[in-house]
Amino acid sequence: MRVDRPWGWYEHLLSGEGYKVKRLLVFKGQQLSLQRHQHRSESWTVASGDGLLLCNNEWVEAHPGVMLTIPIGAVHRARGGQCDLVIIEVQHGDDLREEDIERLQDDYGRVIA
Repeated sequence: MRVDRPWGWYEHLLSGEGYKVKRLLVFKGQQLSLQRHQHRSESWTVASGDGLLLCNNEWVEAHPGVMLTIPIGAVHRARGGQCDLVIIEVQHGDDLREEDIERLQDDYGRVIA
């Protein structure tokens, strides 16, 4: 099922005990909120497109094949570049609910004070 967001959309592809796999599409020029998770780590693999990936104040250029490991509690975000950015996200942890998100900055007003 596809879930629309202001920055693009994501869809759940697969899940099992302790893991979940999603596909994210970040529209060109848009970005995810600056965020962190308390109960899961994530691994991102760029499938197509370009942009930037951020993890703990380090930016990485995003292009197909680039991988980024995001530990539990790490501050991170993805930004679309000149074209849409497609990321395969693998989550690992004991609580993989969408509610496990702390937004630190958000272009769309979704930060909870």
